[in-house]
Amino acid sequence: MSPMSSAAQAEQNAQIAQAQQTTQAEQWEIVNRVVFPVKDQDLTMPLYVIEWTRPHLTDATFDPRVDMRSIDFHGLNKSGFQRLVNEMSSPQTATSSNDVFHVIDRQSLEVLPGKHISACTFFNAFPAGYWKQWTNVTTVKFQATVTGKGSLTLFRSTGRGLFSPTGTLDFDSSEPQLVEALIPMTNLIDGGYFWFDAQSAIDTASTITNASWSVPTKARTARVDDGPTSLSIAITTFNRAPYCHNQLKAIAADGNLRARLDTVYCVDQGTDLVANQPGFDETASNLGTQLTYIRQANLGGSGGFSRGMYETVKAQRSTYTMLLDDDAISEPESILRAVQFADYTKRPTIVGGGMFHLDNRTILYTQGERFNRSNWWYGSTLDLEYNHDYARFPLRDSPERHRRVDTDFNGWWMCLIPVAIIKEIGLSLPIFIKFDDTEYSLRAAEHGYRTVCLPGVAVWHQAWHDKDPARTWEEYFFQRNRWICALLHAKAPSRRFIFEMLYGDVNVGLKFVYSALKLRHMGLRDIMKGPQYIVESMPTKLAEVRKAREGFADTQTADSSDAFPEPRREFHVTATPTSPKAIRNAGLKAIAKAVVSRQNGLHDERPDVAIPAKDTIWRSYIGVNSALVTSPDGNSVAWCRRDSKLYRHDLREGLKLSRTLLKRWNQLAKAYRSYDMASIDVWERIFQATAKK
Repeated sequence: MSPMSSAAQAEQNAQIAQAQQTTQAEQWEIVNRVVFPVKDQDLTMPLYVIEWTRPHLTDATFDPRVDMRSIDFHGLNKSGFQRLVNEMSSPQTATSSNDVFHVIDRQSLEVLPGKHISACTFFNAFPAGYWKQWTNVTTVKFQATVTGKGSLTLFRSTGRGLFSPTGTLDFDSSEPQLVEALIPMTNLIDGGYFWFDAQSAIDTASTITNASWSVPTKARTARVDDGPTSLSIAITTFNRAPYCHNQLKAIAADGNLRARLDTVYCVDQGTDLVANQPGFDETASNLGTQLTYIRQANLGGSGGFSRGMYETVKAQRSTYTMLLDDDAISEPESILRAVQFADYTKRPTIVGGGMFHLDNRTILYTQGERFNRSNWWYGSTLDLEYNHDYARFPLRDSPERHRRVDTDFNGWWMCLIPVAIIKEIGLSLPIFIKFDDTEYSLRAAEHGYRTVCLPGVAVWHQAWHDKDPARTWEEYFFQRNRWICALLHAKAPSRRFIFEMLYGDVNVGLKFVYSALKLRHMGLRDIMKGPQYIVESMPTKLAEVRKAREGFADTQTADSSDAFPEPRREFHVTATPTSPKAIRNAGLKAIAKAVVSRQNGLHDERPDVAIPAKDTIWRSYIGVNSALVTSPDGNSVAWCRRDSKLYRHDLREGLKLSRTLLKRWNQLAKAYRSYDMASIDVWERIFQATAKK
């Protein structure tokens, strides 16, 4: 732990004493319960509680200036290399959690004799830096009920990841004993967490129950006349009935969440209905009036979520709408935390959650993202990389994760939106799928409402590594909606826009995905038909897009490579580490060669090579005329063939459409911004029109 000087310790003690004097008469509300997993413990436990280990912080945590010096690999000897490897390695735990602690129930944990645990974890560390920035809370209270003999040590960290103890609560009692402490919200401008570590006496186990973090209710900004705020949850589903039903059952089983829940709008847009799932009647009976089951035409994610937002506004009961993916596994406590945080924000705020991998449950895909207005694309926030594994790199030993991260938008796998914001800025754009969540937060920001991705709030969701929109009908919506979003929010077009449009065409063409080229150009043509066309065609556009993909080699798939002739050779990775400049030059050379090529694979009797899904990048197609290409999910394979003549034609067409779009940019931007596509009235017309059909 970080050493604390006697003067600093005295100052902190004085702050705590002052807080205790001024808050004795306060009313408090629990906003973060410390919870433990009762299912899938072997998959998720490091997100809740871990065995205590010695701190593992690098010198960069203590002295940021070391990052200004580059590593001289040519001058690195074996000892230096070993030190570098050791800095990169994660601390190892010699024992399993079963030898250290075990979960009794959702809010109770037993620490075995002589053992030491830490709650500095994603779900149980209190995100104090976020509460400091976005609320008026000045003091936080920790409480827990303990039995046995041991101690609880409370810690705080800064945005740099440096941490120190704020005090120790010793206990020795065979009966349940309440312990508590106040922590002032200081030294948190750049970020930081509060948490506790617990240690049992050498000969006695200890139990921790109902641990929680509370804040003064006088700081709450959300007010209602008849009690606490409430929420409705909007879940949209299309033929994922078992997943959606599991989501409903998880909500039904959480009493704390249901105490704040008005209703769940389950918007079923499929043919495999959630209502036909085994046990659905029991779930519906359990939820009672807290379930509103709606069937409607398939209007995509934007249509399903907009229906939930629409119904929430019309019902006039809820303070918030929570958008929740049907195929995600939720941590119900996260939903409640989002609501309670939103209750205290200085002004109405969209509160999102992170996304963990469904197939690697301790890996955080992202904790909020930024939107790059130069290339009109999104990416990770600051230097926080995607896919952080908390099992390998715990929160305490990941100083970069203690910094407060301000985001531009949050994915709609889990996102809480105040009804007041919905009433002011409208619902989702009627664009079926893709960019609806991004655009909504950009629109909200223009009205002065920020989006916060709150640590401790998250779902488990299938990650994107087994998806490639360019090889599906989704490519149309991805690209069309990207540029609609730009028309609505970009101040003016730039040369980068043309580059991005052409880059996308070049990229999919180098990989022989000519169906994607057609969809991309179809999207540009549709944009130029204006916002009314986008709205009116929304219910039927998916069928048109699917039809447009027919007839291309890349869309004619089989469930086994045995359906095609054997490739001439086996695929070998030839990539070697090189500089960005060399990669760029190689790419330009590959593009030039593809554009002037007279070769094609349309009449090949057998493929040149079989390319695995993970290697479907442009370099793998150099010198190839046709290839068997596996889909990202591993369920199908297509015999993709080079068609140089079509490629040149489509590149010219893409350039022509891009230039036309930019020439009409100001006119189209004005039309889209004045149409009010996301208004309740527009969506009401869509719902009524599709209901009649």
